[in-house]
This record gives sequence, structure tokens and C-alpha cells, in this order.
Amino acid sequence: MTNKDIVQRALSELITTGGTDGLRPLLSDGFAHHRPDGTSSTKTEWLDAVQAALTPLAGMQVEIRHLLADGDHVVLHTRRRLPDGPEIAVVDIWRIDDGLLAEAWEIIEPVARAAANLTWWEPAGV
Repeated sequence: MTNKDIVQRALSELITTGGTDGLRPLLSDGFAHHRPDGTSSTKTEWLDAVQAALTPLAGMQVEIRHLLADGDHVVLHTRRRLPDGPEIAVVDIWRIDDGLLAEAWEIIEPVARAAANLTWWEPAGV
């Protein structure tokens, strides 16, 4: 199984089962999930957070735009939309170690607000 296959399997487990039970064995015991704000969570903390999010996210459509692998890293770019909700762009970077997901980094951006983030370096009020 390639590293891309491992990431696709993890995403499929979430989407098809609506739960995290099938995802748990795909994560290493030392799994760490990192957010842009510098926080991170352990395997158990992240799985609990994902499980809690699955109910409000029921019915979400996920379109894979890019799935790229380089060595032990896989980048997954998706567009996601709730049935009556906003569309978001998500980039997940996964590090694979010994056939398991060992680390993840995630960036989420609401598509409707993307233009506002194109000039993030300009001072407020300009």
C-alpha cells in the first residue's frame, strides 16, 4: 500500500462510516495533529474532536482536488461543502511512518473569504 493509498483509505473510512473507529488503527500511537495557531493534539484528542464534528458535518460532500506524495509526506487538497452550508478549501499534510499516519497539519479556508486573504500583509484600514 502506498502512502497515498493510506491517506485515501483514512478519508474513505471517515466518509463511508461516519465514525472514527476505522480510522483509529491507521494512526500511530504517537500521532500528532498540528493547527496553524501552533496548537497540536494527540491521537485520542484528535479522534475525539473528529468524532464530535461528524454529526454536524453529516452529508458533507468532499471533492479531492489534489493528492500528492513526496517521500513520507502526502498532501491532500479538498473542497468540502455541507448540503446547505459554505464551501471550504482544505489542505492536509500527512506524514506517514511505517505504514501509519504519524503527523498531520491542516489549513482550512472558507472559499467565500479567500479574496480577503490575498492581501493579508496590508495594514488594517488600507
